[in-house]
Amino acid sequence: MTTPQALPHTSGGEFPRFDQLLDRPGRLRGTAWGLWGPADQLGTLNHLSPERVLAARGSIVTGDVVPLNLPLAEFDPPIIAHRGSIEHTVFGLNDFHRDDRIDNLFLQASTQIDGLRHFGHPDRGFYNDSDPTGLVAGQPDLGVQAVAQRGIAGRGLLIDVGAYREAVGRPIDQTRNEQIPVEDLDATLEWQGSSIHPGDIIMIRTGWLKYFRQGPDRSDGVLRSPGLRQSEDTAAWLWDHQVSVAASDNIALEAWPATDSNLTVDAELTGTMPKSSHSGMLHRILIPLLGLTIGELWVLDELAAACTLRGRYDVFLTAQPLNLLGGVGSPANAMAIL
Repeated sequence: MTTPQALPHTSGGEFPRFDQLLDRPGRLRGTAWGLWGPADQLGTLNHLSPERVLAARGSIVTGDVVPLNLPLAEFDPPIIAHRGSIEHTVFGLNDFHRDDRIDNLFLQASTQIDGLRHFGHPDRGFYNDSDPTGLVAGQPDLGVQAVAQRGIAGRGLLIDVGAYREAVGRPIDQTRNEQIPVEDLDATLEWQGSSIHPGDIIMIRTGWLKYFRQGPDRSDGVLRSPGLRQSEDTAAWLWDHQVSVAASDNIALEAWPATDSNLTVDAELTGTMPKSSHSGMLHRILIPLLGLTIGELWVLDELAAACTLRGRYDVFLTAQPLNLLGGVGSPANAMAIL
């Protein structure tokens, strides 16, 4: 394992840049494996140090609270075919008692957090070289319970790419899987007058969720969403800014489907693994190689309006996934405090 070297913008300790990760040898090339220890289960959430959480208090100005979650039963039928619709039953043991249960709950069917066992890299494996045979229900490795037991709290930063693109006369095409480059992220930050701090929980608003909730034409049966460009440049941008969580208001953070991606893996090129809907996905880099926690389908329109009104886009943000041993993902239970 190579020795991490300092990043120019890093405060407190040494930390390698993305291009330095690419210099690591063998299977470690391009990975963050071992940087937070051989048994690490949190990945980029390690950026959320107590000092950074404490500093995030400065983002609270009005005390207003904005929840960022869709209803659990928002999508019926589900927008991802293999994720069914929940079945909620309310019952009582007598006339003056009520209890309830939920059946058929898919934990990533609404506003969600993707845990680190959600994706592996076909050539390298799962984050921190975790044994895939242990990534089953009831076993802790890379389970979302590690995130729940730690909790997510810190400085949240809205990056309103949708509003920026509207303002400059290049509205995002919500009807297709348009790839948003990092240059648009940088331009949006400049337009907003915002800057990313190490450890930030970034929320990228594309405007897609608002568009989708209005009932677009899906007569061809294909779900499409604009999102981040599938490229190493995108991975480098997120890593070098020391983002702790990257969330968005679209279906996959990145553009979906990944049909215009140039990202490849040897397993598919050699034919040892068949291509699938996951081919070309940026998820394969962000989650298993970098240990980045991802949020999807976050409700950001009300937050965007509030941030625009007050003229600043940083907030205090919390998210609390379910404490489910061995869980792959979870409802986000996220909220912003302004």
